[in-house]
Amino acid sequence: MKLPQFDYQAPASLSEAVALLMAGNGDARPLSGGQSILPIMAFRLAEPSLLVDLRNIPDLRGIEISAAGVRIGAMVRWRDILDNAQLKVVLPLLPEAIEHVAHYQVRNRGTIGGSLAHADPASEMPAVALALDAVIEVVGAKGKRDIAAGDLFTGSLSTSLSHDEIIVAVRFPAWPAARAYAFEEFARRRGDFALAGVAACYDVDAQGRAKNVRVSALSIADTPIRLKAAEAAMEGRVMDADAIKAASAAASAEVDPAGDIHASARYRKALVGTLLGRALTRAAARTAR
Repeated sequence: MKLPQFDYQAPASLSEAVALLMAGNGDARPLSGGQSILPIMAFRLAEPSLLVDLRNIPDLRGIEISAAGVRIGAMVRWRDILDNAQLKVVLPLLPEAIEHVAHYQVRNRGTIGGSLAHADPASEMPAVALALDAVIEVVGAKGKRDIAAGDLFTGSLSTSLSHDEIIVAVRFPAWPAARAYAFEEFARRRGDFALAGVAACYDVDAQGRAKNVRVSALSIADTPIRLKAAEAAMEGRVMDADAIKAASAAASAEVDPAGDIHASARYRKALVGTLLGRALTRAAARTAR
């Protein structure tokens, strides 16, 4: 299908971009990698009158690593994340999840900010942001503000961003040395949208017990969700076979997914538990090395 008619602007500054979005009064959309908005426009699911291309704004790029954590500019591409050797050490859950994003052509163009703003519940980045307590920096007509990942997603393809706000960067807290992690998802074909997925991480204390457990799931609800029952089943326990089995059962029991032509609700419930079991088995093996 062909795209609908629209105007196009490529501002050189954040202030200019915000002004263009403000003037659009809800009928203008920012454009980052274009891997989500352009297909949606082609199917006439969105018909903005103006696209504001963010590619010429230098403030939206760069990966900063410090003792406080990691800050990634909104226009950083998936490929940039995968090519950054430091991130595999200081924030390893993120590149592991990004390996599952679509196909390499999409990873060469798609951006971290675009994925978060698009808020597809089947996408990897929103679930990872939720699991890692990420903070999203945004700027709009009223100035700058920070949004916790848990407060950003309000529904399928829906966020708490105002129509004039732009995601500037994503901040992740420092990664503890004794942290176990793993990401798992299942799709019918490599690169397809996942039928379900999980991101899991936890710290390991001196006795080998799980602390500060975080588990999130994607493609199970209208937004990425925390699996609180699974977290409770893990907290304070050594991640042996019994603990993993208990966490997996808790995960399946607490989700209430919808069925569709790709998978029934019953199948997705079972799949969440299976994926968490696989993730925790790999995470435990990493801490045993």
